[in-house]
Amino acid sequence: MKKIQLILCVVLIALGNCYAQSKHLLFKTAFGDFKVVLYDYTPHHRDLMLRSIQDRVYQGALFNRIIENFVVQGGEHDIDIEKREAADPLHQKPRLAAEFDNRAFHKMGALGAGRDGNPEKSSFLNQIYFVVGKNITAPELDSLEAKKGVKYTDVQRKEYLAHGGQPRLDYDFTVFGEIYEGFDVILKISQVKTDKQDYPLAKVPFEVVEISK
Repeated sequence: MKKIQLILCVVLIALGNCYAQSKHLLFKTAFGDFKVVLYDYTPHHRDLMLRSIQDRVYQGALFNRIIENFVVQGGEHDIDIEKREAADPLHQKPRLAAEFDNRAFHKMGALGAGRDGNPEKSSFLNQIYFVVGKNITAPELDSLEAKKGVKYTDVQRKEYLAHGGQPRLDYDFTVFGEIYEGFDVILKISQVKTDKQDYPLAKVPFEVVEISK
């Protein structure tokens, strides 16, 4: 019952946000489909995602790092990126500059861009993740504010305390969208069995297409 209530709450909140934005995606998986809105206030990450879809980057891609109550990550894996860049004779490491906005935070169902430990917090070009977080308490938010030197807005605090998420990732990883329909699908994916390196034991492929509202 608790999971059903969480799913309903996430959907209702997301619906209030998604129709104000202009770009919507459909993720297709063997566990079902879910819909995502891209934020117009993170335009560079929005446009990169749309270009990647046009270039078929995410056709037959995999969710390849899955951690229950944390994130479901897909696209190019960290290890593969590291190997590819290490083999590049020019040692190029293309990244996309971070886009932080108070309206884009790590609530349940948030879509974020993965990255390495670069000090600019710039994003990988072809790696994404969805938040399937945990319950958050007021003392935890207070502690994170002191540790990270940030101040959570009233909207962020209310959302985290009501529904959970992963606020410790805020202002370190760019959030540029969210699930507004089919959140139960990503929850199912987050519960698949994995090995010690968080790789799913069975492949979890997905495809992405742009859709209208």
